[in-house]
Amino acid sequence: MNCPKCGKENLDGSQVCQFCNWVFEQVASTVDSIIILTSRLAIASLVLGVLSFFTCGITIIPAIILGIISIIQIEKSGGRLTGSGFATIGISTSVVAFLLLILIVLPAVRERYFRIVCAGNLSCIGMDMFIYANDYEDKLPRAGGPNSRWTGRIPNWAADNRSDAYGLADGDGEVSITSSFYLLYKSYFSSSLKAFVCKGDSGITMFEPIEYGIYDKELIKLWDFGPEPGKHCSYAYHNPYGQYALTTSCEPGMAVVADRNPWMNTPYIKARDFSLFRWNGDIQQQKAGNSTAHEPEGQSVLFLDGHVSFEKRPYCGIKDDNIYTFWNETDIQQGSPPEIGSQPANRLDSLLVHDGDGKAKSRP
Repeated sequence: MNCPKCGKENLDGSQVCQFCNWVFEQVASTVDSIIILTSRLAIASLVLGVLSFFTCGITIIPAIILGIISIIQIEKSGGRLTGSGFATIGISTSVVAFLLLILIVLPAVRERYFRIVCAGNLSCIGMDMFIYANDYEDKLPRAGGPNSRWTGRIPNWAADNRSDAYGLADGDGEVSITSSFYLLYKSYFSSSLKAFVCKGDSGITMFEPIEYGIYDKELIKLWDFGPEPGKHCSYAYHNPYGQYALTTSCEPGMAVVADRNPWMNTPYIKARDFSLFRWNGDIQQQKAGNSTAHEPEGQSVLFLDGHVSFEKRPYCGIKDDNIYTFWNETDIQQGSPPEIGSQPANRLDSLLVHDGDGKAKSRP
């Protein structure tokens, strides 16, 4: 056997090194005196890791930190500490809890962000609408001529003049809801065209003329959001084409702009079945009347008094009027679904529409 002190070989069974007089029993005594402990930090990491599933993630970070510290201590202890398995399990369970938390919380955070952006968009649109009204005898934006027909498209969105854009030379002309929105950008909008895009509106992107072969024209010289304007404008507008168009002198509780009407087709989503909606039904039947932009928890709405709010139900107009239907003289909360050309029933009937055929089934 080799002496642990001088390294020289001695006979097996020797109790004392014949070269340096080291007592071999000292080694056994020293080894026997070593006490091996389980790391308390490793145990704490395990406990906190398990608790992270029941504390909404509050203990995730402490569990990971204690787990890493305990593993480092165990490695440096020279065998005096154990428990690296506990620490590893604590760290692993914390990571799993963190991933589950992301899967649960992230969609809610994302939707909250969409609502904030949407409310900001409507505030900007509202500010420019009121500036427009101040310049045009209290009237809110209205494209085309006095008797233009709402057809969902204008004849020439890239025309050199107003008459050709709306087809006024051939008659009363044709207009879209989006072309009235575009008047704001032509006249006042200082921010990006992104303000007309709700991030919760599936597939809608900011208008870029170059996508449609227009390279040499300024945006303010165009008349609509391209040949497919619905793909670049997310919002519904109280129908401005008819005898009940809004002015700033109307009732302040009237809804002016909101997320898309659920009863009209969008470029990527078909109109919802109107028979699924009951304003006085269960929660799911009530939510069936909300816009599709916010899953469908509600809609951002700009009112005539200038304030914007997220309304959880569509019957948020005057006297609980449904802002997405026209009053059928029997039930203003329910109403009837619109299509292109539909009009409000009276001056207190909010009817927010966008371009797209109304294909919703009527209530049975």
